[in-house]
Amino acid sequence: MTAIPRFRAQAGPVLFSAGFRPFFLVSALWAAIAVPLWLLSLAGDGEMPSVLSPVYWHVHEMVFGYGAATVAGFLLTAIPNWTGRMPLQGGPLGLLVGLWLAGRIGVLLSAVIGAPSAAILDLAFPLVFLGVVAREILAGRNWRNLPMLVALLLLLLGNLGVHLEALGIAVTAEIGNRLGLATLLMLISLVGGRIIPSFTRNWLAKQNAEAAVPAPFDAFDRAALVLTGLALAAWVIVPDAAIASWAELAAGIALGLRLWRWRGASTLREPLLWILHLGYFWLALGFLLLALDGFFPLVPETSALHALTVGAIGTMTLAVMTRASLGHTGRPLVAGRGTTTIYALVTAAAVLRLLAPLAGDQYMPALSVAGIAWSGAFGLFFVLYLRPLAQPRVSGGEARPI
Repeated sequence: MTAIPRFRAQAGPVLFSAGFRPFFLVSALWAAIAVPLWLLSLAGDGEMPSVLSPVYWHVHEMVFGYGAATVAGFLLTAIPNWTGRMPLQGGPLGLLVGLWLAGRIGVLLSAVIGAPSAAILDLAFPLVFLGVVAREILAGRNWRNLPMLVALLLLLLGNLGVHLEALGIAVTAEIGNRLGLATLLMLISLVGGRIIPSFTRNWLAKQNAEAAVPAPFDAFDRAALVLTGLALAAWVIVPDAAIASWAELAAGIALGLRLWRWRGASTLREPLLWILHLGYFWLALGFLLLALDGFFPLVPETSALHALTVGAIGTMTLAVMTRASLGHTGRPLVAGRGTTTIYALVTAAAVLRLLAPLAGDQYMPALSVAGIAWSGAFGLFFVLYLRPLAQPRVSGGEARPI
């Protein structure tokens, strides 16, 4: 039997030859632009033409705008490897990117075009994307990755919850945003648990390192994922209940122990690896801070939330985007100065955003500096990776580290 090819040449622009190329670029560009827009609105220097409040718009666009595009880039690249089927390319891929862009414009200008039109424009992308992924997974009989369909459905439902409140139908924007955020965090728990120990083990083997290798996936990992799912469910449904705090504490401890089992200290010489471990550390820390806020409100809830968003989601997505972009464009899996600077900027953004609520009268300046670091990280990704992602794949020996 002959293996089904996972890639085919296409006559159109290289940018639309694979899902990660356009979606990683537009997600990074939007992440770099959306935060300054929100900060200007928050400071009173400009009124956002959206029916959503500035805070709801900010959360929505980071979760269902940036986050959803990053997930799309990852899944459209991974699914052909999972199923052996041809990837989405050319016109269909361009149409999918266009739907995502229409959603961003629609939500931003929803006060101008009306909430119903904005809802239609914004919900079209997650609905169509869910159909695309369902078709590929079911046709390829790839039952192991069926949870990805559940994740995409939850993102769709969370997004719908935000629009139902904008339409005046139900008060569901807050729970919708939480559901979307919880889904992204669960995906990080799942996907991170696959790639971090695997990449670490492979790198240590190439280095002929004598350090202990990451522990294999076992019952402890399954228990940690179950605890994480329960903690996120409790946080979405009853965020202020004591049971949510206890579940968050258990999940934070389990995730921290899981991370320790992956031997991250052995990867400090390779930025492409330690950044993945750092992203998972932010995930564990965020759960612990959520629990601490529930037991003793000494740490602002926003600090815990931004350990999970700026820290875990921002760091992990940039780590995956840079590594996947390097590997799939034929470049060496080595972080150059530019990529390492991206990692430093997103880490600075996470630390500053976590500490900003503690800055007292200097809150807005601290928030602005955190926003500059965040936009710097994603803006630098766009600048450095635009050319590699828009050009054909090269031989690894012909390209320098980015």
